Amino acid sequence: MLMLSSLLAGLVFGLGLIVSGMANPAKVLGFLNLAGPWDPSLAFVMAGAIAVGFFAFLLAKKCRRSLLDAEMKLPAAGSIDRRLLAGSLLFGMGWGLAGFCPGPGLVVLGMGEPKAAVFVLAMVAGMVLFELIEKRRR
Repeated sequence: MLMLSSLLAGLVFGLGLIVSGMANPAKVLGFLNLAGPWDPSLAFVMAGAIAVGFFAFLLAKKCRRSLLDAEMKLPAAGSIDRRLLAGSLLFGMGWGLAGFCPGPGLVVLGMGEPKAAVFVLAMVAGMVLFELIEKRRR
């Protein structure tokens, strides 16, 4: 049941990304282009996602188990440090250069877009590099 629910949640998420335009790199880059013809529509998508997430996390904090009886694993609040800022900067640069962030990148890869394949390969390489650096730090 958990696998089926995960599949359905992923399909709804991917469909939402397509319908909202978040899977369209040109639309994303139009949103990020503050110096040119700015497209504010994705700000509304993000505001809606933040609102839904805010109330979902409020509810989740009160629960020990999910609706499917899985353990709740909520992120622990941490401080803003150099590592967080550096990661945010790298994320933003990648988003601005490619027009994809991880979720839409995977959705567009599933649609067969070659640019998304390059993005996902670079994303996976970055994840592997991060893990290697983390192991070395420990």
